[in-house]
Amino acid sequence: MPNYRRAKVAGATYFFTVNLLDRRARLLAAHIDAWHEAVEWVRIQHPVHIDAWVVMPEHLHAVWTLPPGDSNYALRRSSIKRRFSRALPVTEARSAVRVARGERGIWQRRYWEHLIRDDDDYARHIDYLHYNPVKHGYAGRVADWPHSSFAQYVDAGIYPADWGGCSAAKFAAGERE
Repeated sequence: MPNYRRAKVAGATYFFTVNLLDRRARLLAAHIDAWHEAVEWVRIQHPVHIDAWVVMPEHLHAVWTLPPGDSNYALRRSSIKRRFSRALPVTEARSAVRVARGERGIWQRRYWEHLIRDDDDYARHIDYLHYNPVKHGYAGRVADWPHSSFAQYVDAGIYPADWGGCSAAKFAAGERE
C-alpha cells in the first residue's frame, strides 16, 4: 500500500479538494441540504473553522483552520463524507472490492490536501476556490454560484460583489491543471 505523506500540523490551516468517484455525477449540488447537515453535524462533534468553501456538482474545495492542538483533519473529512453518503439512497454502481469492504461507490478514496504556508498562499487558495464555478462553466460570474462562501466574503468587505466576473483569469493555487 502506498505511503502518502500528509502534513499534520496542529491548529494549522489547510486547503482540500475532494472528488466524487464518478466525476459525471451531480450528487453534491443536487443534495446540498444533506451536505450542509453532514458538515454541521461533524462541526459539533469535532470543531473546525471553515474559512471558505465551494461545493460543485462533483467535487468541492474548502479551507479549514483546525483548533489549537488538533491536526486530525482526516477524521473530519471522512466523517462528513460518511454522513453525507448515509443520507443518500444506495443507487451507485460499486466494484466487488467496495462491496466486500462495505463501502459506498460515491467518493474517490484519495483527496488533495495542502498546508497553507502564509497569507499570500491563503489568499490564492481562497481566490481559487471561489472562482472554481466560473472555471468549470457552472456560472458566468462568481456571485452567481449559490454553493460557496463568496457572499459571506462580499458581506465582510473582502471581495467586491463583481469580483471574478467573466474574465478568464487563472489562479495559481489548488488542483493541478
